[in-house]
Amino acid sequence: MAQVMLKALNKKYDEVHAVKDVNLHIRDKEFMVLVGPSGCGKSTTLRMVAGLEEITAGEIHIGDRIVNDLPPKDRDIAMVFQNYALYPHMTVYDNMAFGLKMRKFPKAEIEKRVKDAAEILGIQELLKRKPRQLSGGQRQRVAVGRAIVRHPQVFLFDEPLSNLDAKLRVQMRVELKKLHDRLETTAIYVTHDQVEAMTLGDRVVVMKDGWIQQVGEPLELYGHPTNKFVAGFIGSPAMNFLDVGINEVNGAIIAETQGLRLAVPPARAAAVRAYKGQQVALGVRPEDVHVATGADAAHHAFDVTVEVVEPLGSEILLDVRVGRGTIVARVDPTVRVKIHETLRLAVNADRLHFFDAKTEQAI
Repeated sequence: MAQVMLKALNKKYDEVHAVKDVNLHIRDKEFMVLVGPSGCGKSTTLRMVAGLEEITAGEIHIGDRIVNDLPPKDRDIAMVFQNYALYPHMTVYDNMAFGLKMRKFPKAEIEKRVKDAAEILGIQELLKRKPRQLSGGQRQRVAVGRAIVRHPQVFLFDEPLSNLDAKLRVQMRVELKKLHDRLETTAIYVTHDQVEAMTLGDRVVVMKDGWIQQVGEPLELYGHPTNKFVAGFIGSPAMNFLDVGINEVNGAIIAETQGLRLAVPPARAAAVRAYKGQQVALGVRPEDVHVATGADAAHHAFDVTVEVVEPLGSEILLDVRVGRGTIVARVDPTVRVKIHETLRLAVNADRLHFFDAKTEQAI
């Protein structure tokens, strides 16, 4: 079993507490993604698993072994770095074979592993080239191939796609997903790109300031964020937030601010009623805002002023003013609207999110 267990993992650099009490169970054959903004502790956590950073406190289990005091070469892991870390003077074949040669593998076994990995990655014709003769995407494949030939228990990926252009990054995301399904090996993947995290991960760990904020499957994080940070980090474009007051009118719970007055759906009303007379943060995703039609209930619609129009082909993003605040709406590409026009929008009320103004926890 190649499960990985992190127990009360901590890392301090003098006065800086970079990783704080991380507890995480990565299952055998799972593709786990660590995501968060720069400085959140995700790469430090990965490097502690790899043995490249010393642990301040806690335990790391790989399989049935505690590996805290083992050097990287004895942990049965393989790491793919952001900058690929290829030897410029070696051919692709020698780069991929280097680790096996250092471990005194038989020549025939090395050749078989390298050729098998090259075939999986479609780089057989590149084996005699040097890294300088390769494109970024080809170098990335070589770096992955060097990890594959090790047949490790766990793959570790440290932002391996961040140096690629946008189109190639999308292509390589698909390739990595297929590769994981084929190899069935445990993988831990670090990225700051939430789209990458959502599309690659079986489960996703969202981190902030060294703390784990939430762990869950991608759609769980999207649909049921545990706090305002996760809600704003997961999803593109990001979730809109407005400060609203909670009131009760004729038995209905109302969320309102200048220019906006929405009825809270009955399914959510009980939880939100506890905040009657208080301010909370209302969260609504751009894709849950649309141009109002006759079918929309009046208590879920509101008037806005259009400030920015961004036509993207398959959709249009509108930056609109609501009272003193602004939100982004993702609308149908057939909508024709100009800057400064007034527009009536409506929300999918069943997908509204509410957060405590002080703790920022989901209500």
